[in-house]
Amino acid sequence: MTGAETGMAGTVYKQGWTLDDVAWGAFDSARVTPELLAAVKAAALVEYNAADYADYLHRIFRNSDPQTLADIAAWGREEVQHGRALGRWCELADPGFNFESSVARFRAGYRPQHFMSEEQISVRGSRRGEMIARCVVESGTSSYYSAIRDAAAEPVLKEVAGRIAADEYRHYKLFLDILHRQNEPELPFWRRLLVAVTRVKESDDDELAYAYYAANMPPSAPYDRVTCVRLSAARALSIYRPVHIKKLVQMIAKAIGANPQGRITRMAGTLVWRMLRMRAGISAHMAKA
Repeated sequence: MTGAETGMAGTVYKQGWTLDDVAWGAFDSARVTPELLAAVKAAALVEYNAADYADYLHRIFRNSDPQTLADIAAWGREEVQHGRALGRWCELADPGFNFESSVARFRAGYRPQHFMSEEQISVRGSRRGEMIARCVVESGTSSYYSAIRDAAAEPVLKEVAGRIAADEYRHYKLFLDILHRQNEPELPFWRRLLVAVTRVKESDDDELAYAYYAANMPPSAPYDRVTCVRLSAARALSIYRPVHIKKLVQMIAKAIGANPQGRITRMAGTLVWRMLRMRAGISAHMAKA
């Protein structure tokens, strides 16, 4: 298997894979579920749009050391590849889905202010804050694609999600290293916690909702943010399991300087799991209403 090792823990995918390494010929349409397909379509658009994030980070870290800038550029390329891989799988699973046209719709309707601005200060207030926010995002994506990998019955999606989950974990460690390399004053714990909580809350912003709309609804349908948030949550949150949430919370705890194995982190993991299950149930119920 190219770019991977198989052992007792299962398949561990290495960095540097390409779309040619994926076993596309193993695709089994009978094992595609509509709910997971809808979630993956939206994820493909968000991943592919990472080029805008990379441009923003280059602006924020414009006078950093060459290695940091090279790392950001490599991260952006890998994220775009994730979008291409997911988009290709979606076109196999749904021949009526056009990845490029969905990307165009998404980009036309979703343009965050800080992407369009020429501001050279992070929206988090500092480079350290920016890296904590990025660690939160990579914690979320690593756990999310791990959940997709574990939930998928279709073998190609299982492979693609496994490859992406491994990349996202490496990205988390990359941003954690960049965080610790900054020569800015260390942020107090309350500030680190605030950045993390704020970034988690932003998961309800227009990015995921509009991606779901652009990927799954016809252009003739009006964009209803509330409905799209509910549909996106109903599709995505239902695949999580306690092990994914435990890892997610531990990664965020480490990024803000808390004890990943501590009692508070364990309690937070239990609380987050219960909240996600409640939210997934409510979203699923309201989406059907």
